[in-house]
Amino acid sequence: FTKIGFCGIRFLISVMHKTDVFTDCYCIVILHFFLVHTQESLEDEVSPRNKEQKNSDGSKDFCIKNIHQAAFGRREIEIAELEMPALMILRKAAQGEKPLVGARIVGCTHITAHTAVLMETLSALGAQCRWAACNIYSIQNEVAAALAERGVPVFAWKGESEDDYFWCIDSCVNVEGWEPNLILDDGGDMTHWIYKKYPQLLKNIKGIVEESVTGVHRLHQLYKTGKLCGPAINVNESVIKQKFDNFYFCKESILDGLKRTTDVTLSGKQVLVCGYGEVGKGCCAALKGLRAIVYVTEVDPICALQACMDGFQLARLNEVIEMVDIVITCTGNINVVLREHLEHMKNGCIVCNMGHSNTEIDVTSLMTPELTWRRIRAHVDHIIWPDGKIIVLLAEGRLLNLSCSTVPVYVLSITATTQVLALIELFNAPERGYKQDIYVFPRKMDEFVAALHLQNFDAHLTELTDEQVKYIGVNKNGPFKPSYYR
Repeated sequence: FTKIGFCGIRFLISVMHKTDVFTDCYCIVILHFFLVHTQESLEDEVSPRNKEQKNSDGSKDFCIKNIHQAAFGRREIEIAELEMPALMILRKAAQGEKPLVGARIVGCTHITAHTAVLMETLSALGAQCRWAACNIYSIQNEVAAALAERGVPVFAWKGESEDDYFWCIDSCVNVEGWEPNLILDDGGDMTHWIYKKYPQLLKNIKGIVEESVTGVHRLHQLYKTGKLCGPAINVNESVIKQKFDNFYFCKESILDGLKRTTDVTLSGKQVLVCGYGEVGKGCCAALKGLRAIVYVTEVDPICALQACMDGFQLARLNEVIEMVDIVITCTGNINVVLREHLEHMKNGCIVCNMGHSNTEIDVTSLMTPELTWRRIRAHVDHIIWPDGKIIVLLAEGRLLNLSCSTVPVYVLSITATTQVLALIELFNAPERGYKQDIYVFPRKMDEFVAALHLQNFDAHLTELTDEQVKYIGVNKNGPFKPSYYR
């Protein structure tokens, strides 16, 4: 038993001897609470890598926090399924035809209830999957347990160390008698791990599907150096993801993340949003709705003009850094907020990131002897300067919404459906159907994903007449926009 367990038991014994207020039944219930708490405390002290666990079928091919959380995780997944109609339609259609039979997919994404629905859809379509997490804080341990219980080899637990993180990725790939032929990535870490450690596996890779701007950038680096092993589909720049996931997902979740971590009142606060792409647009719209005063930094004159015409003040970081109450990065770039900027922030300024990578804020520069780190609550650190100034850093500069809050599953259903269709497309393409290049998600498939999700709204599409079709030069059944439409 841990110290807290012994203290609790001694307290209960004293209560039972000294008072008649508690019945024996109540004492047993409370004693059970302390025993459960003690067990959880002991589990927290042991790394999942050092624990031997197995699911109800006897399989040990996974590494998670606690397999006994599977029932709770299953309920989380069932709730998510209600908000992911398109994937459920694909599953139903797959009962006859399984387009991914023979596919061996290695994935590195957030491990949450919505990605669990994605994984189980891939399995229903015939694929074999092995999975790791792309973010150490977004992992839902109970969901990972539910997946492991259903036989999905998943290697992830919330709060992994950097060594754990890459060990989990390696455990997905370094398997005797099993080689992946498809990669589903979010950030590019799985792809680059295979390139770095297991280049012999690249000859069997039929394609890569990448979700994030960071991962797409890394794919372009491989392409420019002639190292791209096969075709890759850039889901991030698909119209359907840009207009729905990147905007609505961030619009809803930025407020949730800020509220859960800081309890901050946003009305009247001065907020700086770095970047006015779709993610930045969603964040700004949400903050404006709560009457925050929003400033925007941007390098692209087109996005900058959009920010101005949407009613936001365009500024440089150093022009407003001393007066803002909150700084949010949304660029997908590196070193956006540096130590010099952090030095000039006001006392109590909240700093967080909504981009994929944890390198937008130079957190490393804050790990110096003169600064004190104090953990206030989960994912909230006070960085204390020698003069007493405090900067409030959220999620250690990692993705705020998926680390600290819940997410709008229906919006993520749209992106998950594009990922499934992209994997089906690459797996079933003729041998020379795609070159070693990076492709954008096809327009026709964009529209198909949108149509699947319209069914939830009792929406009725208008049909073009033959005369109208001829006039604008499109097919009656789509696509309705040219390939260059963004």
